[in-house]
Amino acid sequence: MSSTFSLRVLADVAQLEVIRAFVEQHARAFDIDAAATYDLVLAINELATNIIVHGYRSQPGMIEIEMRQQGDAIEIRLRDQAPLFDPTRVPEPDLNLPLHKRPFGGMGVHVTRQVMDSMRYHVTPEGGNELTLVKRSIVAHSHKE
Repeated sequence: MSSTFSLRVLADVAQLEVIRAFVEQHARAFDIDAAATYDLVLAINELATNIIVHGYRSQPGMIEIEMRQQGDAIEIRLRDQAPLFDPTRVPEPDLNLPLHKRPFGGMGVHVTRQVMDSMRYHVTPEGGNELTLVKRSIVAHSHKE
């Protein structure tokens, strides 16, 4: 059985709490282990923040999030109609630079790459952004204490 859960919210930082709660709630429904749930919430929160702050730039818009389990993996899609932007093309930050010499920002995509197994981008038929994230080995392996 493959269920898909969807959420559509205004692109507003006030909605980040709703987004995090949505991911947590459906992670529990899919029986995803606590560490993987933390990674999912972290990645989706970072990416949704980027869409709101850098994509829409305080202009009105929507974010759609879809979660679906496929075997021992979870797939999450984020869609928006902000100006086109492919986060998979963001260069890796130079972590060897001292903090005061690093450019501001850019760590959200880096963190997402670290906690997810794959990240794919494409332009939707409507001309919007769609980012697909996959996290493998997510199922809680036992309920024994």
